[in-house]
Amino acid sequence: MPDKPEKESKVEQAKRESNHLRGTVAATLAGDAKCFSGDEANLVKFHGAYQQYDRDARRAGGTGKADREYFFMVRVKIPGGVLTANQYLALDGIARELSGGTLRITSRQDIQLHGVPKGNLKTTIAGINRALLTTLAACGDAVRNVMVCPAPIADEPHRQIRELAFRITRELLPGTRAYHEIWLNGEKIEPPAGKPHDEEPFYGDVYLPRKFKVGVTLPEDNSIDVFTQDIGLIGVVREGAVRGYNVVVGGGLGMTHGKADTFARLATPLGYVDAAYAVEAVRIVAAVFRDHGDRADRRHARLKYVVEKWGMDAFRAEFQRSAEFELQPSIDLGPLAYKDYSGVHPQGDGRHFYGLVIENGRIHDSDGRRVQSGLRAVIDQLRPGVILTPAQNVILSDLTPDGVRHIEQRLDEFGIPRPDRVSVLRRHALACPALPTCGLAISEAERIMPAVLDEFESELLRLGLADVPFTVRMTGCPNGCSRPYTADVGLVGRAVGYYDIFVGGRLAGDRLVDLYSEKVPTAQILPTLRPLLTEWRDQRRPDEGFGDFCQRVHGTGVPKTILTGGKQFHE
Repeated sequence: MPDKPEKESKVEQAKRESNHLRGTVAATLAGDAKCFSGDEANLVKFHGAYQQYDRDARRAGGTGKADREYFFMVRVKIPGGVLTANQYLALDGIARELSGGTLRITSRQDIQLHGVPKGNLKTTIAGINRALLTTLAACGDAVRNVMVCPAPIADEPHRQIRELAFRITRELLPGTRAYHEIWLNGEKIEPPAGKPHDEEPFYGDVYLPRKFKVGVTLPEDNSIDVFTQDIGLIGVVREGAVRGYNVVVGGGLGMTHGKADTFARLATPLGYVDAAYAVEAVRIVAAVFRDHGDRADRRHARLKYVVEKWGMDAFRAEFQRSAEFELQPSIDLGPLAYKDYSGVHPQGDGRHFYGLVIENGRIHDSDGRRVQSGLRAVIDQLRPGVILTPAQNVILSDLTPDGVRHIEQRLDEFGIPRPDRVSVLRRHALACPALPTCGLAISEAERIMPAVLDEFESELLRLGLADVPFTVRMTGCPNGCSRPYTADVGLVGRAVGYYDIFVGGRLAGDRLVDLYSEKVPTAQILPTLRPLLTEWRDQRRPDEGFGDFCQRVHGTGVPKTILTGGKQFHE
């Protein structure tokens, strides 16, 4: 375990003194206080909940902190986004009964429940656990939800990577009994006789310096953006099975406006490991972060900064010192691809899966589109498997031809557009929740994204490019939850009503964007990009995407580090 640093942040101190994430959370939860204190709120994140309040109400009424009405976002940890029909229906029922009513799919294949009152928080988390799911470490300074490419293909490589995601999750889930004591039965659980009271042999008293993201994929489908993960595992398939993994480390998209020492970074190849050592490789990389990550400045507390500071030779040497197996050179797999799983696809076992497009990942009924009711009816009737995708969409699996027909009939009945009637632009778009609930948001994202996409759709149609894959991703702050820094166009909140525009990524997720224009008012986003879009139409090569065009004509064409405050793209 790492020694206590000479200087540590207040969050580190709170973790160290929390008695393995207990603190005074249970007492405050049972009491009349309408919210948790600052230290408690940080601990509650480890248990899967973010304390929030309605920022619209604050702006409208000028209310102070004492007048805020607090509620919680509860995040469910779902490795690979894989749910049974019963689990999905249980979450839908919990959302309607105990929270704001809707479900939201995240870009990490989780589900979030928004608007949970403090009085419903324990009941909500207990209900999630009754569905054989957990919220533990869905947030907080630990290994977050493990992502997997979502296609439920019935072959050995897809089975192996899904199983690996579950193994990594089990191995690196916090071991503290505080979660059960606080949320499930309210009783303190003593360790078995002869067992030590140290409940965290891996995490210790202070857990990780910050979050740690893991992704597992295959070369034909990088929908998880494997190069944006702290550690990514890319399966190497030989003779019909995954024999090992190319490991990449040090990815991450969060940064802070005006802080040039914070930046987005793509992961760097570490080497190849045999499949038998994949879980241990993740554990070793997480341990390097645990022991050497920045615990004084949380803005700098990510693995990517360790990798960037040390260089890969030193990082690789540190990895090898801890490994009881030989790290081998990476295997050339060529460029990674991206697949769009909307619509009907064969599973390879005589059945099919069906990809539904969920705008911004928000499952709700509104404007004549009864998405939540329709999805609930379909899942209740057919009992398919349910997979949440990194594009914030839903896949229903194990379907017969009659099941596919039933889904499409229900889509029409509930006013939900069939996937083939949703534009290419909207199928690939992402937005984070942002205002009014996220405490980090400085501008809109989810609420205004439909209108922004309307403008882009009209422009692409006018230019004759409506059927060309094109990604627009929008986030309400520079932390990059909707992965804007690998998109064709990334819109990053800079101030209320203003965005930095980035261009030059692509669906394959293997390239970062360039800053195109700063502090652009919402109404000027499309006018600012129109000359570049027109230039793309006039000068593009056959099948050349927008990001590829931007890199060929204006950029360097190589992966780069995004620095805040850098030169604008067009200067």
